[in-house]
Amino acid sequence: MIRAGKPAPDFVANAFTNGGFGQVQLSEFQGKKWVYLFFYPGDFTFV
Repeated sequence: MIRAGKPAPDFVANAFTNGGFGQVQLSEFQGKKWVYLFFYPGDFTFV
C-alpha cells in the first residue's frame, strides 16, 4: 500500500520532458537528493 512519508514504488509514466513527450521511470532518479512527484488529472488534455 502506498503511504505518505514512505518510499514510492518504482513506476514508468508518460511525461513531457526535454521539449518532447517520452517515458520516465522513477528508478532513473535514484541517488538524487530530491525528486518531486506531482500530477494533475485532466490537465494537458486536448478536450
